[in-house]
Amino acid sequence: MPESLEELVMLQPPTAERPLLGTIVLVVEDSRHACEAMRLICQRSGARIRRAESLASAERHLRTYRPRIAVVDLGLPDGSGLELIDRLAKSDPRIDGIIATSGDETLQQAAMDAGADIFLAKPLSSVAQFQSAALSLLPEETRPRAVSRPHADNVQPDPIALRDYLTLAAELLHSDPDYKTLKYVAGFLEGLAKSAGGTALATIGDTAMALSQGDRSLGTASSLAQTIDRHVAALEPV
Repeated sequence: MPESLEELVMLQPPTAERPLLGTIVLVVEDSRHACEAMRLICQRSGARIRRAESLASAERHLRTYRPRIAVVDLGLPDGSGLELIDRLAKSDPRIDGIIATSGDETLQQAAMDAGADIFLAKPLSSVAQFQSAALSLLPEETRPRAVSRPHADNVQPDPIALRDYLTLAAELLHSDPDYKTLKYVAGFLEGLAKSAGGTALATIGDTAMALSQGDRSLGTASSLAQTIDRHVAALEPV
């Protein structure tokens, strides 16, 4: 007997409106902004989401849960998502699907070489796109006979998360970060800029990436932190 209503729903067969019912999706993503989009996508699709913010957290989840699909961001605070993809691809039995994500599309080949089944460029905001990718990886007998087009295809992540993560990035940049931290923050900001959109965020992402590559022509870590502080202060109250 299922212990909760959620478990009872998960035991139901997939439907055209909720084609991923019964599917557990492990999302390995450090950005709450990006993860909120994935949560909404999975919710509309009927899937149950488990979130890990790092490689270490993902390993703990994998000891407890058996996801059918893993969505792995390639830039994580304690290492590269390529490491986890390689391990998942070599595990026996192997999970049904490994989806790599990144705001840097030049990493697609590296993700596929590591063992990913599909690469999806960030930002992930389309319900239909994710459903199509996920269903293509699941066994045929677990898929519904037909899939309905979502009434609202794009999801809008929580603006509070955007504010929180920009504030955290600014704090790290104010702390005179070492190269490893700067590289991580740069990748994070670039991905955030792509997912949230806007010219100001795009400029912030470009500046951060230039800094991580040793280019100081657009400013320093401290000046970028001040730019982010001003951007946060100018955001509409939520």
